[in-house]
Amino acid sequence: MNKRYDLIVFDWDGTVMDSTAVIAGSIQAACRDLGLTIPDDETARHVIGLGLDQALRYAVPDMPDAMRPNLVERYRHHFLAQDRAIPLFAGARETIAELHGAGYQLGVATGKSRAGLDRALEATGMKSYFHATRTADQTLSKPNPAMLFELMEELAVSAGRTLMVGDTTHDVQMAQNAGVDVVAVGHGAHPPEQLQELNPLALTGDFAELRAWLKVNA
Repeated sequence: MNKRYDLIVFDWDGTVMDSTAVIAGSIQAACRDLGLTIPDDETARHVIGLGLDQALRYAVPDMPDAMRPNLVERYRHHFLAQDRAIPLFAGARETIAELHGAGYQLGVATGKSRAGLDRALEATGMKSYFHATRTADQTLSKPNPAMLFELMEELAVSAGRTLMVGDTTHDVQMAQNAGVDVVAVGHGAHPPEQLQELNPLALTGDFAELRAWLKVNA
């Protein structure tokens, strides 16, 4: 069967790695440390996928600008204490390895920093599967389509031959802004009903469902 796509781009946190609870908890703990208003779980989860500065400004709107460096430092303190223990979602490694072996070009477009993504790829042994990656501190943050535009240009793949896979409305909107098909996964930061409202090409519950969908449709 002919391939429908040449490039498949994955979000990382909440899509490939089961890090939603750690990220949200680290935002809340950082606010607690500094006596700032602690965002509720829904708000702390909603900002996952955005660049860190943008995420903290949204999650903690009453944060004085002068406190932003301290909040970033406290967030990183709490996150880095746990990040090496964060697992991949069940089936993520096998699905991505299978796609790589089948000849797809693979990318990552993430709200993580370059240092954070590099650390995660090394720790999980996943680095060799991806042909190109973009992070929020390299270019514009989601839902701006810059990450996808840059990945497609680097790998010489058109929007019509590219598929995005992500767990947040930020991912879906970024793909739609880039004119790229998008499949949402419902096991991450944003509730499936929020994802479905944006009409992704498909909504899958986990990597088993995603893998089955890709075999038929990609």
